[in-house]
Amino acid sequence: MNDVGFQPGPVTRPVGLETEFGVLRPGDAYANPVVLSTRVVEAYSVGAGVPTARWDYEGEDPLADLRGGRLRRSAAHPSQLTDDPARPAPSGDVPPAPWGSRARPSAAEAALPRATTAVLVNGARFYVDHAHPEYSSPEVLTPRDALIWDRAGEVVARRAMTALDEGNVDAPAQIVLYKNNVDGKGAAYGSHENYLVRRDVPFEALAEVLTPFLVTRPVLVGSGRVGIGQRSERPGFQISQRADYVESEIGLQTTFNRPIINTRDEPHADNARWRRLHVINGDANRFDVPIYLKIATTDLLLWFLEQAYTEGSDRFTEALTRLRRLTIIGDPVEEHWALSHDPTLSHELRTQSGSMTALAIQRAFLDVISPAVTRVEDAQAHRALALWRQVLDVLEQWRHDGAGPAAQMVEWVAKYELCEGLRRRSGTGWDDPRLAALDIQWADLRPGRSVVDRLDAAGRIHRLVSEAEIQRAADTPPEGTRAAIRGTAIRRHPQIVGASWTCLLLDVPGAPELARLRLPDDVVVGPDETATILEEIGRRAEPERH
Repeated sequence: MNDVGFQPGPVTRPVGLETEFGVLRPGDAYANPVVLSTRVVEAYSVGAGVPTARWDYEGEDPLADLRGGRLRRSAAHPSQLTDDPARPAPSGDVPPAPWGSRARPSAAEAALPRATTAVLVNGARFYVDHAHPEYSSPEVLTPRDALIWDRAGEVVARRAMTALDEGNVDAPAQIVLYKNNVDGKGAAYGSHENYLVRRDVPFEALAEVLTPFLVTRPVLVGSGRVGIGQRSERPGFQISQRADYVESEIGLQTTFNRPIINTRDEPHADNARWRRLHVINGDANRFDVPIYLKIATTDLLLWFLEQAYTEGSDRFTEALTRLRRLTIIGDPVEEHWALSHDPTLSHELRTQSGSMTALAIQRAFLDVISPAVTRVEDAQAHRALALWRQVLDVLEQWRHDGAGPAAQMVEWVAKYELCEGLRRRSGTGWDDPRLAALDIQWADLRPGRSVVDRLDAAGRIHRLVSEAEIQRAADTPPEGTRAAIRGTAIRRHPQIVGASWTCLLLDVPGAPELARLRLPDDVVVGPDETATILEEIGRRAEPERH
């Protein structure tokens, strides 16, 4: 591994989260979700009172595969073509020069309706993706920042709803956004995680180790769901919202035949150093602990593998041997379903080490990783290990006697206890429509309307960050990554007319072409470099001031 540039720590690496929000207009079962989503994004872009920029599709490459090569565009499912539909997928590297140019749009092009996508002052992207408004967080470096800027997306969603209501005099019916993953009628929408992982670590080893880890992780970080089956064909409660929609072990696709291991390789960084791990089987969460833990535990596992690989083939082989004992025998997809359908946590998976519960498998991962982490002086990593262990302990206690603080920390447990309490008081089964309504209300992002808001007000949720931090993050980019350049430049300079994860576009009056700035490939950017780049952007955007 080239040791030049940023090296990941146990819980320090570039990460980003994506959340597709559920969208509906109450009382209008036939409302077009694409139209509703478009109105939401446009309302935020125009009516929320903060600057935004259009999305620049030049660097998009959605058909690159972690297993090597690239899917032919003619063979791709339409849902995989997330780059500009009017342009072919880019082939070849982005030019290395930091500054470039592109043709200024014609008058006719400039008059076209604004695309339903916006880059925000906090460095995030807010856009319409497959009939849902999606918030893609800015790049962050720690699980805590991932939590803060993911929950900042809830603030963005609320502001969009408010802006839409205030400006929608002709159609006053409210549009409501939900932070969940399913509508209970067959539709699923994503809550994805993105990690930069060293490219020199063999992908086959990553996939082998990550499969049992991701299959069992929902016991810690699931958000819970009323209904079993993609269309809730059977009454019941399950741990994960996404599990029933996972249908294959490995693949490039994200909207059909969804895999446990997604191979989309679009790092938006130095391709020679980094690959992108795109995790798509996770749930959208309202509790802090699961958001933090799904990032922290994955960070720790990736770092453990990277460190073992750095220490040589013998050390890497030893690490893989220990982790291969957790390999699932049989079909991991079916085990993913079975585990999710068992809120008693008693389901045992067949592994190379014998039959193990999901809690036992997660504890085994923790036990393998812990010694390597404790040798490192890293307070954040030690806190992550402690929380991982604490949540496993409280779940074991809850499994045996139903007591303890599990419902304050683990989202699916809190939802299950409320649903089970209602069911027992009413003497009804899991097909009671009030339970499905509670599930939907859990995800409601309107202030004060969610069950989560009431639990929060009663002090029944273990929070890791403050509301002030979350509100601030909706308007401020995180420090330490190129998101600080992107968000700050958009706030300061209206000349920024386009942006992406890798570039900024400046429209300087009188210039023959748009100026394109390529952002740092390493993603991690210190304060001095950030200030230098922002100063250069200022000189180019407003030359009369310099």
